Amino acid sequence: MPKRLLVLIAAIAALALPVSSASAAASKNIVETAAANPKFSTLVSLVKKAGLVGVLSGKTSYTVFAPTNAAFAKVPKKTLNQLAADKAMLKKVLLYHVLPGKMPASKVLKMKSATTAEGSKVTFSVRGDNAFVNEAKIVKTDVRCSNGIIHAINGVLLPPEG
Repeated sequence: MPKRLLVLIAAIAALALPVSSASAAASKNIVETAAANPKFSTLVSLVKKAGLVGVLSGKTSYTVFAPTNAAFAKVPKKTLNQLAADKAMLKKVLLYHVLPGKMPASKVLKMKSATTAEGSKVTFSVRGDNAFVNEAKIVKTDVRCSNGIIHAINGVLLPPEG
């Protein structure tokens, strides 16, 4: 499970990179890609706290829907602090942002839903010129990493309770 969280972090970092650096990002794994981008510092910090760096840095391929720092800023501070203090819940939330395998935007847009590394489903939709995972807007797509793809999103996804 920790690898899935790292994938999420790397995905978020890669999305903040300029399009021209996409080929350079492909030599770095998800975590390295995310860590190289200051827009994903909150995600990278949480991936480390959850112990998911090894998972997201490995050879297994993942697709990460990576919330930017601005997305995390929308979450109440009290909620973020509770999440950071509960490693099991933090892992669950982070893995909910991760899909097994490499899924470029062209493939994601053809899907109605997918099962995350956490085990619950996320849904995909297109409204106007915008694509969404659950209710979070996908703001940057196809940041390629050596072990997957990062799609940056403007919200934090929460798995269903239960």
